[in-house]
Amino acid sequence: MERLKNGLKVGIPIGLGYFAVAFSLGIVASKAGLTPFQGFITSLLVNASAGESAGFTVISEQASYLQMFLITIVANARYILMSFALSQKINPKERFIHRFLLGYFLTDEYFAMAISQTGFADPFYSYGAIMFAAPCWALGTALGIIMGNALPFRIVSALSVALYGMFLAIIMPASRKDRNVAILVVLSCICSYLIYRFTSLSTSMTTIVLTVALSALGALIFKRKEEDDE
Repeated sequence: MERLKNGLKVGIPIGLGYFAVAFSLGIVASKAGLTPFQGFITSLLVNASAGESAGFTVISEQASYLQMFLITIVANARYILMSFALSQKINPKERFIHRFLLGYFLTDEYFAMAISQTGFADPFYSYGAIMFAAPCWALGTALGIIMGNALPFRIVSALSVALYGMFLAIIMPASRKDRNVAILVVLSCICSYLIYRFTSLSTSMTTIVLTVALSALGALIFKRKEEDDE
């Protein structure tokens, strides 16, 4: 019980942040035609802001299931690496159900919580945070859809832009810290504009193509030195 309580204390600010971001995500979902219940269930089952945003974009464009599958895999690829890292923080004797739940609810914030713990990660500490933060994420999406359906179009368009602030919060610190990341971010902006300006490629396909191409290019050109790995 004490471990759950400590995790809950950490989960409160995470949940409040989730609610604000999910509200903007709900605005995007409302433009894609989702109902509040559909948005609530989606956010309750899918713990990935970038993945959901990409999925709602595909829905609004009435793209194929294959495009949705590909863009979701690409948008959430970082969780594969996080899972590998988190597996090293879990006690080898831990029950499978705890491994499953920690992997299912894995997000950037929960990952940071688990990694920051001394020794093995405590599943119940993470559960305490999840108990508060996960409902906030789902409720925020549903409320965003309700407001998106009720507010005037101009206000909805303005609020939908707020979601991009989340992505800026992800790339800006990394760009300031690593020049190579900054180069790739600028290059992606330029390529995205050129594709939008001179081709008829959909937004979902543009995201897939640029993410795969630029990630591969960055891995080839900006290789990490062996001493950095050590």
